[in-house]
Amino acid sequence: MDNTLLQSKINFQAMKEETYAFLVEQCVLPEGLPLPQYTTSTIIEEAIATNRMTAELLQAMWEIPVKHEVEGMQGAALEPGVTELLDKLHGSYHLAVVTNNSEKAAHAALRDNGIIHYFDYVAGREHMQSLKPAPDGFIYILDRYPATSARDWLSIGDSWIDGKASERAGIEFIAYQADIEKMKNAEVFPRKYFSHMNELMELLI
Repeated sequence: MDNTLLQSKINFQAMKEETYAFLVEQCVLPEGLPLPQYTTSTIIEEAIATNRMTAELLQAMWEIPVKHEVEGMQGAALEPGVTELLDKLHGSYHLAVVTNNSEKAAHAALRDNGIIHYFDYVAGREHMQSLKPAPDGFIYILDRYPATSARDWLSIGDSWIDGKASERAGIEFIAYQADIEKMKNAEVFPRKYFSHMNELMELLI
């Protein structure tokens, strides 16, 4: 969703650093992790894997990304060509959003931009046991459509975690305005890279 449907203003670097600092302060994670190799979601997964996270710590930790998401989604505009693309796809394809953001923030941003009605489902982190790059969000969507298989779907995103989660769910991935080097370093190999929404229709034909 971020930087694919919406021009997100979320400061992901600040979100990651603040989340990590909190977890270090709480003696959940050690100092000195190579942060450039992490996202907020993978830092959170690392913290949960320690089995040191109480319910209170989890709640306090989640307040950090929620704060950044709410701030960053305020006034977020659509990526160029999104409405035109959704107009063409709606009614011919199942459309869903899978995001590591909270469902509340995602719904608000999609509603404010007048595009929420295009989507059958919005799978926020509340529907995931583990965040992307884990495949949970995609599997949640697949489970909503038992008559389809993963091979029937296509995932579109800008980040390597989108691609990794898609691949782990067995869904083909296309990268939008993505960092090719980061994709390669994460061993994510999209079917195609594209830079404008009007190119996507050509890929679907």
